[in-house]
Amino acid sequence: MPSNSIRYSKSMIVIHWLTALAVVGAWLTAEGGRHVVQNPPLLHFSLGLAVLALVVPRLILSLAGGAPAMAAPHGWLATGAKVGHGLLYLLLIAVPITGWYAASRLGAPISFFGLHLPAITAPVQGRPGVIAEFHENAGTFILILAGMHALMAIWHQFVLHDGTLQRMSPR
Repeated sequence: MPSNSIRYSKSMIVIHWLTALAVVGAWLTAEGGRHVVQNPPLLHFSLGLAVLALVVPRLILSLAGGAPAMAAPHGWLATGAKVGHGLLYLLLIAVPITGWYAASRLGAPISFFGLHLPAITAPVQGRPGVIAEFHENAGTFILILAGMHALMAIWHQFVLHDGTLQRMSPR
């Protein structure tokens, strides 16, 4: 029996895959520039804020023991896994918040699936600033990191044969 055959809870699996879909959807619907004030990408805003909304129960479930034990990787694999997961969690929080901030700086109306949210800063004339630039770049970086995460899961499954993909499969 593979050492990683214990599955995540159904809640964790649903949150994981909804988060993945929301991240990809937000990236695909991203738009930039001042024209977002006149024609705000409401689907992008909603999907990005959905990522933020999903990360809260995900963290709570993880901290409450929602992640099953697995054979501990050693050396650089253990370090890489911790750093990679830490960066993913950081970006799952930072990218939506910086997007909300950037939209607020642009003066764009912010909506979460029809629910209007308040701006978190005052609008400015000109460029929205370095946080908006971070948001744009971090949005792409989270996809790269998530792709690496998926590749590592595939490597674990088909090279190490440790059952990693079954742990998070939606069955």
